[in-house]
Amino acid sequence: MANSTFEEQLAKNGKFIYTNKGDSMMPLIKQGSDLLIIEPVHGRLKKYDVPLYKRDSGQYVLHRILKVRKNDYVICGDNRWIKEYGICDRHIIGVLTAVVRNGKEVSVHDRKYKLYVHLWCDFFPVRAFIVHVVSKLKRMAKNI
Repeated sequence: MANSTFEEQLAKNGKFIYTNKGDSMMPLIKQGSDLLIIEPVHGRLKKYDVPLYKRDSGQYVLHRILKVRKNDYVICGDNRWIKEYGICDRHIIGVLTAVVRNGKEVSVHDRKYKLYVHLWCDFFPVRAFIVHVVSKLKRMAKNI
């Protein structure tokens, strides 16, 4: 995939597998070690789906949908507290269908995965507060 885009790989192969960069989807996705399986989108996405999308700036992002609105989605990484607005269907390239960790594939339809998603997202205000506080504490510790 060295010389092709995510869009080209998806069009050519019907899906693609890659490892992510960044920690915005922790603890679900571990940077550089987990494999992510992305497949084409069929219709509108739903709450809790994890789309791979391309911002207008050209940056690729993999975050979770917290709310589906008429013309866009409200999206946030599992390890973030700031919601992103204005991501439309035209931005979306594909959707996460499974994560491979230590050789074991976990589908987004798996019961444990769904339990994680509901616990992590349904209590977003509490989680967001905790993630924000931990982030501030880490920054303060670096400055000491």
